[in-house]
Amino acid sequence: MSTKKSGIPISVSLSSTLESEDIYPQQVRNKKRLIMISCYAVAVGAAISLIARFLVYLISLITNLSFYQNLSFHEVSPAHNQLGMIVIAIPALGGIIVGLMAKYGSKAIRGHGIPEAMEQILTNESKIRPTITYLKPISSAIAIGTGGPFGAEGPIIATGGALGSTLGQLLRITHTERKILLSAGAVAGMTAIFGTPIAAIFLAIELLLFEFTPRSIIPVALACITGAAGHHLLFSAVPVFFSGASIDVVSNVSIFFYSLMGLLIGFLAILVTKSVYAVEDLFEKLPIHWVWWPAIGGIAVGLIGYFFPRTLGVGYENITDLLSGKMPLYFVLTLCVFKYLSWVLALGSGTSGGTLAPLLTIGAALGVLIAMVFKHLMPDLDINLALAALIGMSAMFAGASRALLTSILFALETTGHFNALIPLLAACVASYTVSYLFMRNTIMTEKISRRGVLTPDEYEPNLLEMVNVGQIMEQVAVTVLETVSILEAQDWFNKSTERPDYLIIVNEEQQYVGLIATKELYKFTGDDKTQVSTLIEKPVKPLYTDNSLRAALNVMLTENKHCLPVIDRKREIAGLITYDRLLNSFQEISAKSERRTINISLRRRGLKFIANRRRPNHIR
Repeated sequence: MSTKKSGIPISVSLSSTLESEDIYPQQVRNKKRLIMISCYAVAVGAAISLIARFLVYLISLITNLSFYQNLSFHEVSPAHNQLGMIVIAIPALGGIIVGLMAKYGSKAIRGHGIPEAMEQILTNESKIRPTITYLKPISSAIAIGTGGPFGAEGPIIATGGALGSTLGQLLRITHTERKILLSAGAVAGMTAIFGTPIAAIFLAIELLLFEFTPRSIIPVALACITGAAGHHLLFSAVPVFFSGASIDVVSNVSIFFYSLMGLLIGFLAILVTKSVYAVEDLFEKLPIHWVWWPAIGGIAVGLIGYFFPRTLGVGYENITDLLSGKMPLYFVLTLCVFKYLSWVLALGSGTSGGTLAPLLTIGAALGVLIAMVFKHLMPDLDINLALAALIGMSAMFAGASRALLTSILFALETTGHFNALIPLLAACVASYTVSYLFMRNTIMTEKISRRGVLTPDEYEPNLLEMVNVGQIMEQVAVTVLETVSILEAQDWFNKSTERPDYLIIVNEEQQYVGLIATKELYKFTGDDKTQVSTLIEKPVKPLYTDNSLRAALNVMLTENKHCLPVIDRKREIAGLITYDRLLNSFQEISAKSERRTINISLRRRGLKFIANRRRPNHIR
């Protein structure tokens, strides 16, 4: 037997035999699996692009049939219908159909899609029922096609997520890889509708993946690229909200104004978010079955649509008109107030639809309205109404969803106004800050938070990844030959000055065999020929000195051991690491990261010291 730091040579603990038996201290990242998952993500992206085109066709067909009694796939707005008061009944009829589909198909089709996908990721290992793949787009097409004030993006995101999840459930993959496929399908669907691959990637990071690693970003990015190709092939290469308006580089004074606009819209985003769930709570109190709630919401949509037809349907043309900066004040006010009321009542009723397009419409209208007020109060202020609309829609989404980078990039990609980057950044950060300070949950997380599901809202480095095992291990390790008898080991231990808690057992070739606690030596009451190797219950996987504490914790949990041997790259025993030592180290690292310190003193002596340090060498 030998010991480190006692003057006795330490034995070699491992050989290549250990590697040949696939015993490793931590999981080896398999790059072949990354390529495989990426291929699946591309396939999902291609499939969801076709589904996106089908969904838009289906919405157009139902809109034509409902409002114009015309069998056509041509995209048309319900705002120009000539049905008179009959228009009130059409959204109600659509609500009845959606309610029945939810009751007899799947209740999961209710809502706007993203919260439901987030919930499955966080609580159900990213498993979504395959029926959602076709029930969600059909129900959403019926809701939107009959006048529901929603966009197609929410349903297609939910459908893409369901498609990726379904494929992940058919394959033998981990739930983390299934999460990646779900996210890839969701954001590929968004890209197929809007042609915004970069914004979609950040949407996945901020709302679905809750991580930023090569294993997730590469498949998701490839799926978004595929979705962008699908958008160009099946829709158009022109930005979705291209208005023809000109936006020049803005002045510092204007940036300050747009920042104030962002602050104001941040508070309005809080109001919008809370009102959606307040309406949901009111519907919960109704003494009728939830299956009829979408019909009641549909009646409200129809009534508002009768007086203000622009509030009906998807309304992408409303966004484009607002971004042109030429929409009359009457229509701006209509969209601010009545599009908001129509959407809140419809979504709160539990029908199937998205939130992105309504939020963009309401935000753009608010941006134009605020700009008009400021322009009236300060005629000399350089305000561009088109830019105000762009900032309004982006700041509203940033405040309501707290998807900051997604909001900025989405605005740039859908309009092509890259000169707006700085004011967009200022306004969206302002709105995001207000939302973060004054609102606990977002429009995406409030529903699942009420069900007890916690959603990550911060992305910090894993402290366990920042420290190696070699930095905190106990550097005293005693090795014992497996052929040594227990009584001999007891005798040596009694005479030794070393009192380790654990002994590392090796064979004649100095290969690692196992680990035993020294207390087990004294529990033995057998004959003097029994070897110490009989005390080994199960071989414990060793760690390398350059493994992270996270890897050590993973092995401890996998092996159900609270102590592990540590070796260096020469395969020599370096020491031991225990669970208690790991936890204590983690607490020390956490405390150090939170500790408030002053590193440069502003007192006179400290300033004199700084001045002396900066004095050139030739001056004395």
